[in-house]
Amino acid sequence: QVQLVESGGGLVQPGGSLRLSCAASASGIIFGIGPMGWYRQAPEKQREFVARITVGENTAYADSVKGRFTISRDNAKNTVYLQMNSLKPEETAVYYCFQVVSGRYFWGQGTQVTVSS
Repeated sequence: QVQLVESGGGLVQPGGSLRLSCAASASGIIFGIGPMGWYRQAPEKQREFVARITVGENTAYADSVKGRFTISRDNAKNTVYLQMNSLKPEETAVYYCFQVVSGRYFWGQGTQVTVSS
């Protein structure tokens, strides 16, 4: 079993920045570590993909965040980061990190990001 803990959410003004972190841990040795990444879910909307990064640091982004968000990971710490710049009010949502292990998705509990003046 893998546990994911997100941090770094909060209130930010439009145009501002936030950096989210997500640390993964397990009670034993983890085999088959795969991509890590982020989804988000705004009120009354479906969860949507934001970004992901492979162990080899290949990245993919939703079109809506390209050029503004940057995903990175520290494999030694099994931690993924999401640097979010030029945030927009419509990006207010709960941000969930995930990790794929042996083809199975594990999710964090989510961290709230509110973009408002």
